[in-house]
Amino acid sequence: MAKARVTITLKKTIMDAQGQTVEKALHNLGYEGVQNLRIGKYIEMELNGAPAAELPTQVDEMCRKLLANPIIEDFRVEIEE
Repeated sequence: MAKARVTITLKKTIMDAQGQTVEKALHNLGYEGVQNLRIGKYIEMELNGAPAAELPTQVDEMCRKLLANPIIEDFRVEIEE
């Protein structure tokens, strides 16, 4: 059984309103050094059945079809066998 980890973030050219709100809140709490905070998603899944060589392609397809919005989001996939 393999495990896939997917990290999804907004593209650098897309304004991250949630990240800006959290950054301002941290400043209000006294954490003035926080800058350029961006919020993303982290997905972890176990994969069973497919040959190991096909897993990166399958997870990439999952991201492009459902897990991420490739128009506004970037994603990174790590697979551990």
